[in-house]
This record gives sequence, structure tokens and C-alpha cells, in this order.
Amino acid sequence: MDDQAAAFDSYWDALDVELARYPMAADLQPLSLHSSGTFQTYSVKLTSIGPYRIFGYFSVPTSVRTPAPALLLTPRYGSVNHIPDYHDRERYVVLQVVHRGQRLADRPFAAAYPGLLTLGITDPGRFIYRAIVADCLRGAEFLLSRPEVDPTRVAIQGDDLALITAARRSGCSALMVSEPLLYRLLERSGGTDAYPAEELNDFLRSQPEQQSAVAETLALFDAARHAPRVQATTLLVNAEADEALRQALGGPVEDYRLTHRGAVDHVWLDGWLAKQLGAEPRARFLEHALSTPEQGEHAP
Repeated sequence: MDDQAAAFDSYWDALDVELARYPMAADLQPLSLHSSGTFQTYSVKLTSIGPYRIFGYFSVPTSVRTPAPALLLTPRYGSVNHIPDYHDRERYVVLQVVHRGQRLADRPFAAAYPGLLTLGITDPGRFIYRAIVADCLRGAEFLLSRPEVDPTRVAIQGDDLALITAARRSGCSALMVSEPLLYRLLERSGGTDAYPAEELNDFLRSQPEQQSAVAETLALFDAARHAPRVQATTLLVNAEADEALRQALGGPVEDYRLTHRGAVDHVWLDGWLAKQLGAEPRARFLEHALSTPEQGEHAP
């Protein structure tokens, strides 16, 4: 093992050790307004590194025999994460993680948008995404510990936070990755002024001397470096040109290119996930989308 690989392993192993020092201390409270005759939804608070209390929406289907398939949703980039989709809550045990700084987990730290992406980015030990990954790992530990979950049918869905979580916690059988945020961020930001990559451009325009330090920090979060530890069947959405990431993944890999036709894309992605988890596919849009030429070309 070379020095760079050893430093990478040491960084992430140290995070695991730190997180293990804190009991998750789960606190579940029923949310009657967001429950129905087919599922029960709860708010859940968990302790992550810091210590810091994070939040999540946790839902258990009541019309499906448990232990049931499970779905972990990693947080989006933004201040708010929504309650999991109604149809997902009917079929899966679902946890939507809300990381520190986001609404409902914003005390004592409230994340700034724009600004969160570069918080502490010149120091790997202080980079906010170190703690955010820990929050996702704690969410995975909680979900995998639940008696309602079938441990052979667990999926993770999200951006590169989902991939890193799948790499650092065993037990995931399916992984859906779309719109990675940190992966190749320094390279991608140089060719765009789109948000949130523009946050990094703004940072480097004001502190150009920090580019080397930024590169060193982001290298620790490189999805391709985490990918060999992923054993799940992985679906990469709109990543057909990224051969490095595909080749690095340790398990089977599939691809889907978005058509940007909402019904077509939703039906296919929903069907893929349902197939991986042994659940019933359920379209949220027009049923005839199943028979369109685009859908036929991509059907699971």
C-alpha cells in the first residue's frame, strides 16, 4: 500500500472510530399527519459525531409483511429534505437522512446556502463533509439495526454520499447514484458557473493559493476511490461517460440515461429499484409510459 492509499484509509478509519464512540440514542416520535392506513411515519433523532443530534424521516409500511425491503435516502444539497415519497413508504421501510445544518437539524449549526460546500474545505479534518458523511453512516446504522428491515434487501439512493455510505457500511444490496456533488468537483467547476459548483469557483477566486489544499481534501471524497468497496448492484444515472467510476465499482454496474420525460424516467427508475428489492413497481404518472419506445429500450 502506498502512502496516499494509507492516508486515505487512515482518514476514513478514524471517522469510523470517532462515530463508534457515540451511542446513536435514537428517539422516534410518530407523525400522524404524515401517516396513513398503509404506513406509519416517524421523526427520528440520532447522535452523530460532535456529538450532534441529526434528524430523519423514518417510515414503516403497515400493508407489507415485515421484515420488509428498506431504502436509505441520503440528503440532497440544500436546506430542506422532504418526507419520502408516498408510494415508497407503502412498499419500503424508508429513512430520509437530514444532515447537520439542514432544516430540522439546524441547532446549534445552521448551514448557509451558498457556502456549505466550501466550509472548512482547505483542511480535511475540518471539512464539513467529513461530519456529513458521518451523519449518513449513522443513518445507515440505524436503518440496518431495525427489526422491520429485511437485511438482504436494502438499497441506498442519492448522490456520492450514497456511494460513500454504501462503501463504508456493509449490508446494502442495491445502490442508485445520480448527480454526484463532490466527485471530480474541482475539474467540473472549472467548466461551469452553475450552482453549487460555482461556490467553489467563488472560493478559489478569492483564495487562489488554496487550490492545492482543496484538491487534497476533495481527493479523500473521490467516489472512484471509495467505489472498490461497494459490492452492491449499482445503477449510475447519467454517468455513461465516466468509465473510471464504472470500472472502479466492486459490484455489478448498470447505467441509465435520463430522457428528461418525467413519466418515462420515473417509471424506469422506480421499476429498477423495485426489482432489486423484490417489490412491486408502481408508476406515479401515466400507465401508458410503460409502453413508450424509450421505456422499452431501458426496461429492467
